[in-house]
Amino acid sequence: MEYGCIGEHLAHSFSKEIHNKIASYNYEICEVAVDDLEAFMINHDFKAINVTIPYKEAVIPYLHVIDDAAKEIGAVNTIVNKDGKLYGYNTDFMGMSALADRIGIEFSGKKVLVLGTGGTGKTAVAVAKSKGAREVITVSRRIGVTYEDAKRDHADAQIIINTTPCGMYPDNYSSPIELDDYPCVVAVLDAVYNPLVTKLVAQARKKGIKAECGLYMLVAQAVFASEKFTENQYDRKVIDDVFREIFLSKQNIVLTGMPGSGKSTVGKLLSEITGREFIDTDEMIVEKHGAIPAIFEAEGETAFRDKETEAIKEAAKRCGSVIATGGGAILRSENIEALKSSGKIFFLDRPIEQLIPTDDRPLARDAEAIKKRYEERYDLYNQTADVAIKVSGSPNSVADNIMEEMV
Repeated sequence: MEYGCIGEHLAHSFSKEIHNKIASYNYEICEVAVDDLEAFMINHDFKAINVTIPYKEAVIPYLHVIDDAAKEIGAVNTIVNKDGKLYGYNTDFMGMSALADRIGIEFSGKKVLVLGTGGTGKTAVAVAKSKGAREVITVSRRIGVTYEDAKRDHADAQIIINTTPCGMYPDNYSSPIELDDYPCVVAVLDAVYNPLVTKLVAQARKKGIKAECGLYMLVAQAVFASEKFTENQYDRKVIDDVFREIFLSKQNIVLTGMPGSGKSTVGKLLSEITGREFIDTDEMIVEKHGAIPAIFEAEGETAFRDKETEAIKEAAKRCGSVIATGGGAILRSENIEALKSSGKIFFLDRPIEQLIPTDDRPLARDAEAIKKRYEERYDLYNQTADVAIKVSGSPNSVADNIMEEMV
């Protein structure tokens, strides 16, 4: 390996795609087991690497030179091999600082809670202090201030930074804290970048609080790391351009709408156009549990909705896919929250007179049933969608309209 990223669990890392957009070197993802780290670092058979969880502190003893900023923070995420000597840097600091600046967080005079005490947590503490935070409290499940202590003694925190893996794929639907316990919070940063919107950030945005996940930080630190790799300097516009490209490529296209509105047809077209994986949540249910009418008949609608939620949450964990949902997917808020965690929802608004009843849809088997469902759900489709698409032309024109909204 010449260039790459080392860590313990990297199957869903975005780093290779990001670096491929920044420069022309060959960047690889390399999972290193804990027991193999020492041999890897002693051999240092690489030109330059990034370091991620859980090795940002563990690599330090193997370095010959540590940048003063990285030394002060106590964590390294970028290593450059110069004539056999390993030089360590912390570009996460610049990445997190750029993330905070992106949404206009003002740290001066504020009380900050940093969740997590690992390498990224240490970086977050350094960023908060450098920006003038009045007080910075680190929270951990094992040492120092516990989560129970924080809720009791630091409910007046104004900024919260999550640096733990809580909420990270595949644990997408977890949050390290409940924001209701911190009524003074005005801003939230989450270093997690997959999913694109964590449960913690979604909570914050719902309350009208400034909040952002870690993808911009990941891209920014990668650009700064690449400068160390290549000894070149990039225009800062590169960060914004690469972030936008990666975000759009990872954001799911989610289709909602009435039975018969064309979700599967349009979804398959979008899959062909973009090369994205196509996922039909109804098909997932059928594959795992059998025919949908049979589920309704044997177990009832509530049991079916439970299975539907299970399928939606599984599908929503994917990135860069096209997801067609069942007609009733919008009936549960948890479904919408899951779909929006890494997706943009398009409501296919097909006129009621063009909705054709079929026997495989238990709640839309005849014109009267369709009319009833349409009246019950129409407002909800609009409320839960990011974009409503009028279905008046061919499936190709609908697909084209959706693609125009994805840029």
